[in-house]
Amino acid sequence: MTVEITADIHARLAGYRDRFDAVFARYFDTLAQQRLPRSTFVPEALELVRDMSLRGGKRLRVALLYEAARLVTPDPVPGLEEAALSIELLQTHGLIHDDIIDDSPVRRGASSVYYAYRDRYPGREQTALGLAVLAGDLAAFWSVQVLMSAPVPREARQAMAAVQATAGADTVVGQVLDLERDFGPLPDREALDAVSEYKSARYSVLAPLQLGLLAAGADPADHHEELARYARLVGVSGQLRDDYLDLFADTATLGKAAGTDLRSGRRSYAVCAVLAATADQERAFVEAALTAPGCPPETVEQVQRIARRHGVDQQLRADIRQNAEGAAAVAAGWRGRWREDAVEFFEYLPLWAAERAL
Repeated sequence: MTVEITADIHARLAGYRDRFDAVFARYFDTLAQQRLPRSTFVPEALELVRDMSLRGGKRLRVALLYEAARLVTPDPVPGLEEAALSIELLQTHGLIHDDIIDDSPVRRGASSVYYAYRDRYPGREQTALGLAVLAGDLAAFWSVQVLMSAPVPREARQAMAAVQATAGADTVVGQVLDLERDFGPLPDREALDAVSEYKSARYSVLAPLQLGLLAAGADPADHHEELARYARLVGVSGQLRDDYLDLFADTATLGKAAGTDLRSGRRSYAVCAVLAATADQERAFVEAALTAPGCPPETVEQVQRIARRHGVDQQLRADIRQNAEGAAAVAAGWRGRWREDAVEFFEYLPLWAAERAL
C-alpha cells in the first residue's frame, strides 16, 4: 500500500470522525432539551449514555456508512446523519451491556456505565445493575427511533430501520455465542468465526454498508452475498488482530497490560491457537493460566514464550493478512459497478487495518 493511499484513508477517517462527533454532541443536546419526567435517575441515565457515546472511538462504522453512499454518488445524501447516529447509538448499547457482562470497571479510559452507577449508589449493586441495563436499552431504542426522523422516503426509512433492528438482534446473538465459546470443548474455527460475524461484523460492517446504500437510493439486497462476505472477512481479520495484540503487544502499544483474554478465561483466537499448538506440560500450563482468573504478568509472559516457540504469533499474523486480502479482493470486484474512489477505500481499508498489527 502506498504512503499516499494510507495518508488518504487516514485523512478520510479523521474527517468523518471529527464531523460526526459534533453531530453526536448536538443530538444529545437536543435530547436533554426535551421535556423529561420529574426525576433524578432519568437525566442521570441520559448523562451517562451521552458520556459513553462521546468518549471516543475511531468511528469506523460512520466512515463505512458514508463511503457506502459514495459508492453510488459523490453528492451529499440525506439521511446519512441519522443513520450514523443510529449506528453509534447501537454501539453505545453494546459497550454498556458488554461491560455489565464482563464486569468491566473501565471503558475508554474512564468508568464504565455499570461501575459509574455502582460508585453513585454504593451498597445498592442490584439497583446499579438494573440502571446500567436500562441505560443500555435506552441507547438501543434511540438507535431505531432516530432513523424514523431521517429525511428519506418512507420505504427507505422502513428498510433502514429493518437493517438496524436485524443488526441489533444479530449482535445479541453474537454476545450469547461469545459466552458459550468459553464453555464445553475447545471451540473450533467455525465457532470462533461465528462469534466474530454475529458480535461484530454484521453490525459494524454489514449494517453500515446496507444503510449507506439505502440512503443513496440503491438496493443492498441485490448485492447481499458479496457485502456479507466482505463484512465477514473484515470482521474476522479485525478480531484476529485484536486477539493477537491482546496476547503479544507490549503495554505501550496496547495501552494496557497484555493477556487480558487469558486472565479473564476467554477462549480468543490467540488463546485457542496456543492450546491447539501445544501438548503435555505446555498445554497444561496454558490451560491452568486460562482457568485461573487474574494470572500474574509472569504467567502471561511464559504463555507468550510458549506461543512464539510454536510459531503461533506468525500463524496469527498470516491469518490476519489472509482475511484482509480476501476482503480487499471482494471490494476490488466492485470496480466498474460503483465509483472508483469509494471502491478504493473499501479495498484498502482492511489492508491498512491489518498493517497496524503487522
